[in-house]
Amino acid sequence: MSKTTSPLTAATLSRRTLLAGIPAAALVLAGCSANAGTTSTTATATTGATATPSATASGAAAAGSVAALAQAFQSTLSSDQQSTLLQQYSLANAKLWSNLPQGLLSGGMGGAGGPGGGTGARIGLSLGDLDDAQLAAFDTLLAAATGSGAGEGYDEIQQHLNADDYLAANGGGSTYGRANFYVAFLGTPADTGTWELQFGGHHLAVANTYVDGTLAGATPSFRGIEPNAAFDENGRTNQPLAVKEAAFTALLAGLSADQLATAKLSDVYSDLELGPGNDWAFPATRQGVQVSTFTDAQKQLALAAIAGYVDDLADADAQAVLARYQGELDDTFIAYSGTTALTQRNDYVRIDGPSVWIEFSMQNGIVLSGNHPHSVWRDRTTDYGGTQS
Repeated sequence: MSKTTSPLTAATLSRRTLLAGIPAAALVLAGCSANAGTTSTTATATTGATATPSATASGAAAAGSVAALAQAFQSTLSSDQQSTLLQQYSLANAKLWSNLPQGLLSGGMGGAGGPGGGTGARIGLSLGDLDDAQLAAFDTLLAAATGSGAGEGYDEIQQHLNADDYLAANGGGSTYGRANFYVAFLGTPADTGTWELQFGGHHLAVANTYVDGTLAGATPSFRGIEPNAAFDENGRTNQPLAVKEAAFTALLAGLSADQLATAKLSDVYSDLELGPGNDWAFPATRQGVQVSTFTDAQKQLALAAIAGYVDDLADADAQAVLARYQGELDDTFIAYSGTTALTQRNDYVRIDGPSVWIEFSMQNGIVLSGNHPHSVWRDRTTDYGGTQS
């Protein structure tokens, strides 16, 4: 009898092989540290937390809902795995995301006193700890919680996992690869109460927070990728951030010379301003060119750039969030630094609205030659589902 293989198992998954005590030099050789710059921030792990298993996955959940599929995934796990997966819903646990590979975090590279002052590694189960049936159940959950469009949501994440497999096979070693991505449930997946589906690894953070069965927030949402150019891995051609990058370049290319002059930032931005560890640090004054001055065609380009991130959500959720951002579009600002091509190191673009905040920043290569992007989507009111303490 043939066995159906989940996309998550497209590459052979080894058991977790994270290395403890990685020397500091490895942060430069194998992680994505911040680069020196006028206003750079450093991407590290955030607030440390004691992972206290206290949640269950037995509450009422409508058939086919994200909560029900979370419960179905949980039911495939052993009791020990369930204890690792199910964690207390708390801001401290919700902040345990990073752009760095897990091996660098567990090796102490996100420790207090380091750049950014973050502590702690991701919690939950690694994909490398799951068998094929468990991976298939998680795959179904992930598909339901994320967007269905080509190059967005679920498809983008599959390409992202392929990228980390590519890094593992092309100089990165066991620190990289899909086996080093983690899933945790913070709180009880159910139609009542608050819980978060937390999934991430190198260059990826998914943080969907649900309150009484409704998505209350999906940020902070981190996306980065290396390699940035198209590459072949696991039987397909991949370029995970192509949709987002194309939307930003089209937006900047659609502005007039005068608008670009207004949008140009005077500082050099060598990394994200609101990356890991920089929660609710939104600037008091918005910079750049205001979208209210745009033509209708230019406004559509701005909305498309925003949709490149919002469409990572399940389709119905994405429509609701995008409608909110569209209603605030005239009060949103676009700013950039570096070149408008978004191909050179320190090229940077920002969308800053009453609610939405999106940044895209080009970084130098780490494992491979060539530049690669970091990007983050935040929301001034719904980061961490609105939980601030």
